[in-house]
Amino acid sequence: MAVKLYEMGRLSTGAAAELADISKLLFLTRLADYGVDTFDLSADELRRDIASARRHL
Repeated sequence: MAVKLYEMGRLSTGAAAELADISKLLFLTRLADYGVDTFDLSADELRRDIASARRHL
């Protein structure tokens, strides 16, 4: 249930992990077991993140 609520955007990773009674790190690693992406970035957001990272190299 925690994974589905996270996937729907109804819970943050921290809240979902708390609901599942596991650590946030474990919750994030287990998302792949359910086919849920850890990060949901649009193409524009990804381009901005890459540009930002390049500026800091």
